[in-house]
Amino acid sequence: MKNNRVLQFTLIANLAALSFLLYYLKFPLPFIFPAFLDIQFSNLPAIIGGFAMGPVVGSAIVVVRTLIKLPFSSTAMVGELVDLLIGLATVVTSSVIYKKVHTKKGALIAMAAGTFSWILVAVAANYFFVVDFYLEYFFRGEISGLLASLSVIPGVTAENYMEKYIVFAAIPFNFLLAGLVYFVTFLVYKRISHLIDSLAKKIDKK
Repeated sequence: MKNNRVLQFTLIANLAALSFLLYYLKFPLPFIFPAFLDIQFSNLPAIIGGFAMGPVVGSAIVVVRTLIKLPFSSTAMVGELVDLLIGLATVVTSSVIYKKVHTKKGALIAMAAGTFSWILVAVAANYFFVVDFYLEYFFRGEISGLLASLSVIPGVTAENYMEKYIVFAAIPFNFLLAGLVYFVTFLVYKRISHLIDSLAKKIDKK
């Protein structure tokens, strides 16, 4: 039991640090989505940790990463809150399913469910508070500034910006991002799980 806890703490610390670093390796797709939406893989270590050690470890990685990032927030911590909610939703959903159905088919089902959870939470967060908060925080309530940042979306106006943003940005962007993260997970998980197994054996020998 003690060695298992050592392994868990080791994974949480290292994967949370990697998750924090991956957050800053990001890039936008400005000709497709609004420029403030960045492709980044910070949830990848948490998903891998959840697959390998279960939803508690995966969730802990998300929480620790968020706590590390909070002092560097440029969004009054609202962006970090959304990242936390999305991370917890997708990690818990996918890792619980994979824990119950520990096969390649189970992994695919877990990834599909995790992607759905990711999109659902992202859309709900944007609809209920994120867009309105950013309108006040970054544009001081001036709708023209927000519309300028959403200009890549066809036909966006002051009357329909929320619906247009959800349909043409939030849903497709988060579908693409979640798909990329889970695709990389699918490619690298087995190799990383072998490394985790090797680490567990080394800890058991101590």
